Amino acid sequence: MIAIGVILVILGLVFAMPVLTYVGVVALVIGAVFWLLGALGHAVGGRRVWY
Repeated sequence: MIAIGVILVILGLVFAMPVLTYVGVVALVIGAVFWLLGALGHAVGGRRVWY
C-alpha cells in the first residue's frame, strides 16, 4: 500500500494530475496506519501476520 502510494504521488507530480497525487497521499496514509497497527501487534484485516 505504501509503495503504491509513493508511485501514485510521483506519477501525479510528474504528469501534473492532482487526482493521482491525492489518491497517492491517501494510499500512503492508509498504508502507514496498517503498518503501524501491524508493528504494534494488532490484527489488520483479520490477520495477525502478513507474509
